[in-house]
Amino acid sequence: MQLVRGLHNLRPQHRGCVATIGNFDGVHRGHQAILARLRERALELGVPSCVVIFEPQPREFFAPDTAPARLARLRDKLQLLAAEGVDRVLCLAFNQRLSKLSASEFVDTILVDGLGVQHLEVGDDFRFGCDRLGDFDFLLQAGQMHGFTVEAAQTVELDGLRVSSTQVRNALAAADFALAERLLGRPYRIAGRVLHGQKLARQLGTPTANVQLKRRRVPFTGVYLVNVDIDGKTWPGVANIGVRPTVQGDGKAHLEVHLLDFAGDLYDRRLTVVFHQKLREEQRFASLEALKTAINADVAAARALAAPSAHR
Repeated sequence: MQLVRGLHNLRPQHRGCVATIGNFDGVHRGHQAILARLRERALELGVPSCVVIFEPQPREFFAPDTAPARLARLRDKLQLLAAEGVDRVLCLAFNQRLSKLSASEFVDTILVDGLGVQHLEVGDDFRFGCDRLGDFDFLLQAGQMHGFTVEAAQTVELDGLRVSSTQVRNALAAADFALAERLLGRPYRIAGRVLHGQKLARQLGTPTANVQLKRRRVPFTGVYLVNVDIDGKTWPGVANIGVRPTVQGDGKAHLEVHLLDFAGDLYDRRLTVVFHQKLREEQRFASLEALKTAINADVAAARALAAPSAHR
């Protein structure tokens, strides 16, 4: 899959494609249905498929403090899109200039002059352009004017529930990982590189891997039973995701994982943490000794619950 960062990096060879536009946060089953249709149209027309995404996502630009927590970082999103067979991703910097483009300027600059779109696949509730004045009907008219077709992506429902990034976040916040897996089509996971931390957990007798999150907010907090994938092997573990209220820190969300029965150096290695069950809420303890007691209880609970097939 080819990644094009910014409109200025589009070249004549990038013109002529079928495209879709959106955040694609989580690349859930609703997104997967859109991408499957995109692949079909690309094959029919004999052109590449292209997904247009924004970085940051528009709501993160307009209201960074209240924007929804991301389900996946950009790196993970790109890997998920590649796995769905997307040929090209155009990642546009969502900034003041882009936010001021009118709907017609957006169509002319990005879809027509930039990509030479032959077919566009979008949700029927898709809005774009300054003040979100562009909609599906506007695209239909623009397509007739510029010679591209537009198709409304069908909503995907699961047991009467509309599949969306919001529904995935709701499932994660409720610790309903089985529902999140059904909505996503895969278990929910967070991947990242292990960084050096405060080494406090080591002093408390349960060394943890401090996994880099690279995100402003996380979709849930608490202590969880997890599996951790390292170089093709799976280890059971306990993960704490949150702001670590007992320890004076930076106020940012952190992901710390203790692997059961693992010995070795994990620094600078990439881990994938798969969440299975919530053990308790994150809480502030009166002392480090009380925190140590709680951590030991968490580890004992994880051992009791961990699948016997772990570390395979």
